[in-house]
Amino acid sequence: MRYLPEPQHTHGSIAKTGILLINLGTPKAPTPSAVREYLAEFLSDPRVVEIARPLWWLILNGIVLRTRPRQSAAKYALIWTNEGSPLAVHTARQAMLLKGYLGERIKTPHAVAWAMRYGQPSINEMLRELREQGCDRILVFPLYPQYAASTTASAFDAVFDTMKQMRNMPAVRLVKHYHDHSAYIAALAKNINDYWMNNGRPDNLLMSFHGLPRFTLERGDPYHCECQKTARLLGDELGLAPERCHVSFQSRFGRAKWLQPYTLQTVKELGKRKTGRLDVVCPGFVADCLETLEEIAVENKAAYLKAGGGEFHYIPCLNEQHEWIQAMARISAENLHGWSLADWDAGAEMQRSVAGRERALAMGAQK
Repeated sequence: MRYLPEPQHTHGSIAKTGILLINLGTPKAPTPSAVREYLAEFLSDPRVVEIARPLWWLILNGIVLRTRPRQSAAKYALIWTNEGSPLAVHTARQAMLLKGYLGERIKTPHAVAWAMRYGQPSINEMLRELREQGCDRILVFPLYPQYAASTTASAFDAVFDTMKQMRNMPAVRLVKHYHDHSAYIAALAKNINDYWMNNGRPDNLLMSFHGLPRFTLERGDPYHCECQKTARLLGDELGLAPERCHVSFQSRFGRAKWLQPYTLQTVKELGKRKTGRLDVVCPGFVADCLETLEEIAVENKAAYLKAGGGEFHYIPCLNEQHEWIQAMARISAENLHGWSLADWDAGAEMQRSVAGRERALAMGAQK
């Protein structure tokens, strides 16, 4: 069958608006086999690795998937919780809280779901579920504040791949980025200030973003510029002097040049300068994951202390912070303009729907 089966249609039914939150992904378990399955999907995406496919296939299957799963599984085991992967746990909670927050403020029928670009629940699965719930309009909300082809665009690719399988496509809107949105910046600042209220202030603040190969910037990807703007706005919001703020990029992979300065080198240099206290925050992640909880809070901390630094504090991601849920709601509402009505009357709409269904049936429509 060329197209997916369509949900049963009832004349006069009231259409819903769906919001689909999308995060990167996570293995099902902290085991080599589960990590291998996850990495195979993730690293096979041509948006993620821009190398000639035949050559990359040999490298991926001949080297990477033979060695990296066991190493990564050990790291995942360090951060795994009783509820599962931290990234999945936080993303699910964010979706639940956003649904509750919007439910108190938006009268128009809506649904909120979450998906992972790689792994489960898949974008395909959750888009189909939203359609089954009667969503005829869907807002796609990637949880990547800064746009990158390897993250945001890849999520959009997956959405469109599923849409191509639908006979009756829903209307779709895309949240491209919100790296400079005032509500997002305010939520970051509140999160950091709250941490400092409880733990004191540092000598330096390092804002570490996920790294990308240098050529992505040279080929026109706006990610590097958007990270720099986020850092500048956040530094201004916190009222920090420029010399106390640093920007770096983490998670370098392979031999190619990546966006610089590298986080690991930066923390080592700050350690060698005998920095009294260094705090690190990751504004490119809205939920804690392997890259924040293990790479930053464990590996980079060890490197900093070994280099001679004083205290090292990792400031958690936004996760379920109230101001972040408010920011998500505000970003959603702005993108739902015209789809979400404050004066929507459920009773009146139901009357119109019933009347419309009866008239349609009287004119020969199929039930």
